[in-house]
Amino acid sequence: MSLAAESPSPSMSSLSGSDDFSALLDAELEFDSDADSASPADTSASATSDDDDEEEEEDVVVEVDTVEQGSTKRRRVEEQHQDRGTAMRPDEDAIGSFKDAEIKICPPHPGFLRGLCIKCGKIQDEEDVPGVACGYIHEGLRLGTSEIERLRGSDLKKLLRERKLVLILDLDHTLINSTRLHDISAAEMDLGIQTAALKDDPDRSLFTLERMHMLTKLRPFVRRFLKEASNMFEMYIYTMGDKAYSIEVAKLLDPGNVYFGSKVISNSDCTQRHQKGLDVVLGAESIAVILDDTEDVWQKHKENLILMERYHYFASSCRQFGFSVRSLSELMVDERESDGALSTILDVLKRIHTIFFDSGVETALSSRT
Repeated sequence: MSLAAESPSPSMSSLSGSDDFSALLDAELEFDSDADSASPADTSASATSDDDDEEEEEDVVVEVDTVEQGSTKRRRVEEQHQDRGTAMRPDEDAIGSFKDAEIKICPPHPGFLRGLCIKCGKIQDEEDVPGVACGYIHEGLRLGTSEIERLRGSDLKKLLRERKLVLILDLDHTLINSTRLHDISAAEMDLGIQTAALKDDPDRSLFTLERMHMLTKLRPFVRRFLKEASNMFEMYIYTMGDKAYSIEVAKLLDPGNVYFGSKVISNSDCTQRHQKGLDVVLGAESIAVILDDTEDVWQKHKENLILMERYHYFASSCRQFGFSVRSLSELMVDERESDGALSTILDVLKRIHTIFFDSGVETALSSRT
């Protein structure tokens, strides 16, 4: 659903003229290795070869010159002609006006990338509905309402076939706890917490975010939690932290980039100030479960929310929430993995998954998609 320049999503330069950007967005929803390795062009080719009895569809290429920022850019717009009497061969003259191509392909425009329609290449104007910004998928991407609904419907069908739901995960105080270096307490300094964060240990849970001048502590059981939850859910990170911070933390939680891909949503992606919303999530709200320690940021989606017990590891976190006690770091203790918050909530998620797919809810949703 993404991400960001750091995401594994294909760059615009890798898209061929025959690629449908909508197919690329569909590919963003796929996690399995086959989907990750398949290009939109491959998907298109396999789809057209399924039925030998259908009439062969041939592409008509319309090349359009558009002027953007003082330079002429060549964009290709392809249209599939299914009219038996008017199908054209690629070597025939297929150069038409931009207006004609737009009428056949758009509107409605599914979305815009850096001011250009992702399907027909039209420059966005004031009459075009701006839609919702999805910059976590690709910088400068805005998707229209109809396209978002199409993608959610496609994702819903896929997930129900795979017996999966959608899981939205907060970061701070839910999966991790972070502190700025200048907020480290004297007791933490005396205990050598900064030195511990620099140890070269593959199993460590304390890290230094050098560019952020921060320390981050992973909550106990988080790695096993993510591994087991990924078998039942398509997972998103959704944080009020900024983009650079959320991407760095996502790398700590998912170093192999197997759980989240581009699905890392930060404060710059929110459509309402100080509020999180499922309007920017390409998963269906009807199957979404939210884990967050803060209820107030989910005013529109409280039915989907499971409120998490806050994880306070650092002294600064305790001070922030008004606790006049020694922190876990100062006490040199931590939550137990066997019965800590994430272990407990994983059991809850397993029950939710079982109830959903064994009670007929999944069948009812499938019949409506």
